Amino acid sequence: MNTTLPQPPPPVIAFDPRRFQTAAEYYVRGRLDYPAELVERVVSLTGLRNHHRVLDLGCGPGFLAVAFAPYAREVVGIDPEPAMLEQAVAFAAQHGAQVKFERGSSYELGAHLGEFRLVTMGRSFHWMDRAATLETLAGIVPENGAVALFGDSHLELPANGWRKRFESIIEPFSEKDSAHATRRNNPAWLPHEAVLLASKFNHLERISVVRQLATPVERLLDRALSRSTTSPQRLGAEQGRLLETLRTFLNEAATAGVITEVVESEALLAFGQNPQAAR
Repeated sequence: MNTTLPQPPPPVIAFDPRRFQTAAEYYVRGRLDYPAELVERVVSLTGLRNHHRVLDLGCGPGFLAVAFAPYAREVVGIDPEPAMLEQAVAFAAQHGAQVKFERGSSYELGAHLGEFRLVTMGRSFHWMDRAATLETLAGIVPENGAVALFGDSHLELPANGWRKRFESIIEPFSEKDSAHATRRNNPAWLPHEAVLLASKFNHLERISVVRQLATPVERLLDRALSRSTTSPQRLGAEQGRLLETLRTFLNEAATAGVITEVVESEALLAFGQNPQAAR
């Protein structure tokens, strides 16, 4: 008789609420925002209306919270890092968006926050106890609601040929970080899709937008420092060496100080029931 043994839970990155303390100021300058057409598509697919509420979990500097503000009655952005929340408040004010920002994390979710039609996460889900977070979210997101995981990647195209060298320069500076090892070098680490399929949010749909961008070299340097694994606090005295090496390479690869990058921004939508019912 064949028996299937229960699978061990996926590894969890140790929670460090101050991980992005010194990366926050570089995040807005270095990281890419999410295309308006991608946000609009998510609004349409999730049936979001102006009487609904949205939770941006691990909101960082508020990119998604601000993007969804015009489409909802209320958007709440939660992040454990005060420096990120300061950036988020400034970003929302700059864009004239009404967003409620609170200090907190996935470990402090509960019914006290109320109900949300949509929960967004931008490059933040991997920092959480993913299975436990989804279980908690099932209590504050209705069956016709959704979770949307946003991220971006660089396509394997000639225009992105510089990326491999860029990452190879950064890798030695980041590989000693314990979180990096848990996620990148651990065969037990499960893709987000596997974790979602084992949860109540197990109806999945992926959408994306591809953009070709002209990015100044200095913005890519800021992007390197916006990573928690190569933030100023983690690099310490090595920061200057990393930036010098990156700047030399990028200036050689750039045209008039600008690098071309082709980026696919995506949203992985996870519904609590058949997506057609959510619409």
